[in-house]
Amino acid sequence: MLSIEQAYTGILEPALIKEITHTARIRTFHAGDLIIDTDQYIRAMPLLLEGAIKVVREDEAKGELLLYYLEQGQTCAMSIACCMGNKKSEIRAWAEKDTTVAMIPNEQVNSWMGRYSSWRNFIISSYASRMNEMLQAIDNLAFSNMEERIVNYLQAKVNLRDDRILTLTHQDIASDLNTSRVVVSRILKKLENEDKIVLLRNEIRVLI
Repeated sequence: MLSIEQAYTGILEPALIKEITHTARIRTFHAGDLIIDTDQYIRAMPLLLEGAIKVVREDEAKGELLLYYLEQGQTCAMSIACCMGNKKSEIRAWAEKDTTVAMIPNEQVNSWMGRYSSWRNFIISSYASRMNEMLQAIDNLAFSNMEERIVNYLQAKVNLRDDRILTLTHQDIASDLNTSRVVVSRILKKLENEDKIVLLRNEIRVLI
């Protein structure tokens, strides 16, 4: 596991890293674990030390929509907003793979904004980056056809996991993209016929 210093040197100043090391609570999650749930108060903001987190927006009637992924050295824009505004979460965050985070108490999130310029810049840039990723998700939903969305989704997974063989089902993809399994299966078969992927049992080998 990477230390806070290893993950955030060059991003945050040494004095702040020292404070984080003494203040943060380190938590480890296994792949598939729920990290943040909807409609709960977020008492601490996660700094990702290792692994990956999937952040989704969920509606009981309409299913869920993938918003963005978090990787090492990043944090969640939605949790920032909840921490600083003392609001309930409107997203769910899952461990995409085995993941370790440093949980920063809300009072420190606000306190460090005035005391450390590197923290202020990190929070602002994190928020801007996550907003851009959410805009891309909205653009994909509004302007891209489902085949393009699936290709973008598979390529993002490959980059995230650094592996061209993805262990996931057609239903996993359908859930993340808020569509039907039948539609996903039809498009995946088309992509396989075009030699862009190879379909295996509960696995997909991405060739593009």
